[in-house]
Amino acid sequence: MYKRVRLKDTVEVPPKELGAVSPQLVKELLQDKLEGRMDEDVGSVVTVTKVHDVGEGTVLPNRPGVYYEADFDAVTFDPQMQEVVDGTVVEVVEFGAFVGIGPVDGLLHVSQISDEYLAFDGENQQLSSNESNRTLGVEDAVRARIVTKSIDERNPRDSKIGLTAKQPGLGGHVWLEEDRRSREAQAGD
Repeated sequence: MYKRVRLKDTVEVPPKELGAVSPQLVKELLQDKLEGRMDEDVGSVVTVTKVHDVGEGTVLPNRPGVYYEADFDAVTFDPQMQEVVDGTVVEVVEFGAFVGIGPVDGLLHVSQISDEYLAFDGENQQLSSNESNRTLGVEDAVRARIVTKSIDERNPRDSKIGLTAKQPGLGGHVWLEEDRRSREAQAGD
C-alpha cells in the first residue's frame, strides 16, 4: 500500500555545498539517501516529495560535512499482510514466479499459484498446466494476496514477500477473465 508520510531524518551536507543549503538541496540529498531503502515502520521509501523544515546544522569531530535534521513528506510503499495486490511477473523460475508489486518483488511459489501441477518451461520462461492449458509467464498481470513479509532494513534486496493466488478472485488476470466469462456463460444457460 502506498502512503504519504511525514518523517524526520538527518542529512549530511558536504563542504562544497555549505554556501547554498536550501530545502531543495536537502530534498535531493534525502532522496539520494533514502529512496529504495526499506524500513520496518514505514516500508520502502519511494520518493521524498517536500521538505518542510531544515534544522540548525551540527558539526561532528573528524567529519567534513555539516548535519541537518529535516522534517519532510515522503511517499512510501508498505505491503500489508493479507493485502490483495496486482503486479506483473518479472521472472519465472522452477520454484515459482517473482511478481513486481510496487518497488519490490514478491514470490508466488509454484505451490501457491494453482491446485493444478505446473511444469516449468525454462525456454519460454513460464509455468504451465497440462490440465487446463493455462500458463503464467514473464510480463503476465497477476492478482495475489500477501501472506508473508520479512523486511531486512540493512539489505533491502534480502527482504522477502510471500504471495498466494490460491483462492477465488486471485491468479493471472487472463485466468480471472476466463473464469468470469465461464460463469456468465453458465448463468445464461
